Formats: sequence, structure tokens, C-alpha cells
Amino acid sequence: MLQEILKELHSKGVMLVAVSKTKPVEAILDIYNSGHKIFGENRVQEIVVKQEQLPNDIEWHLIGHLQTNKVKYIAPFVHLIHSIDSLKLLKEVNKQALKNNRVIDCLLQMHIAEEETKYGLNKKEAEELLTSPLFHEMENIRITGLMGMATFTYNEDQVRQEFKNLKDIFESLKSRFFKNEDAFKEISMGMSGDYKIAIEEGSTMVRIGSLIFGAR
Repeated sequence: MLQEILKELHSKGVMLVAVSKTKPVEAILDIYNSGHKIFGENRVQEIVVKQEQLPNDIEWHLIGHLQTNKVKYIAPFVHLIHSIDSLKLLKEVNKQALKNNRVIDCLLQMHIAEEETKYGLNKKEAEELLTSPLFHEMENIRITGLMGMATFTYNEDQVRQEFKNLKDIFESLKSRFFKNEDAFKEISMGMSGDYKIAIEEGSTMVRIGSLIFGAR
């Protein structure tokens, strides 16, 4: 299944983040040994343990909600943080990146779903973050795009509309804040159940777990 998905995504220029949360190191190694090196984890404690046990050339993505007091644990190695949902969190990522002499790539997490339990910014909040003087002082983070999760529903029209909404927000923020920044290019949307719709609506990066590793 992995090779089929990779072939499909490669033809469309979309990156696969293999979501390895709750999966043992051995299962990740099986995927790694097949040639795939991009993995996503939800929890800081889990990603830290796995990073220590697995090969150094793995590209680790933190895709779950991130608390400010845990940023320091992933700052030395994380490749991309998908879940920036406040200026306070971004400030801490910048602080810890500076301590590690790094620039850490980040995505702003947008709230596009109906469910209130999901984290994320609305468009107005994202604009306020990007216009704040504090943001412009940060030299150790780089915003490379947006992330969003659609409502968990069987209504494909609703899911499609939520993905369209994220793409529209991306285009708006791109033209206003990142017009001349090539790095701002990622739209992380789509998971095992809806990644095909997400790709049709402009996703550049999908987060797939169960289709690759099997059901949890």
C-alpha cells in the first residue's frame, strides 16, 4: 500500500508524512527501510523517544497540538511543526530554535472544521499574528505554509468545502504577507480518509497513518 500511495502522490507533487503515532520503532523501521524517511508524530514524548532510537536522517514532523513548555524537547531536531496556533507558541519555538542555533520551519494551524474541539487560528487571528511587531522580530522561525483538519464526517461536500476554505486562506495570506517568499508554499491537509479530496483541492502535504501502518 505504501508504494501505491507514494506513486500516486509523486505523480501529483504531493509529500507524504507517514503518521507513526502509537506505532513501535520496528514498524517505523520497516517503512524507513523501504525508502521513506518522513514521519509525523502527535506527542512530544513519543517523538523524542523514537528520534533517539531511529536513524538520524529521518525527517520528523510534529503534527499534534504543541504546548509551549514542551518545545525545548523537540527544538534540536524537529524538521517541521505543523501546529502553530498562537503567537505565544511561535515565540517559544523561536526562543528554543535560537538556543539550538537553528531556524525551525513552521505551519500555521487553521481552524477549518465545524468541531470546536480542533485547535487552530481563524483567518483574522492569523493576520493579527503575521502583522504583530513581535512576529517580525523572530529570526529563528520560518512560516512555510498552513495546516488544517477537516470535520470528521462522511459528508464529502463538507470536507471539500473546508479544504477549499483553507486553500483560499493560503492564497490570501500568500499574496498579503509572503508574496516574495518561495518558502511559503505548503498546504498540509488530508489524512487517510480524505487525502484524495485534499489533493484535488490543492494539498501539497498529506498526513497518512492507518493506510500505511494499519488500523490502530
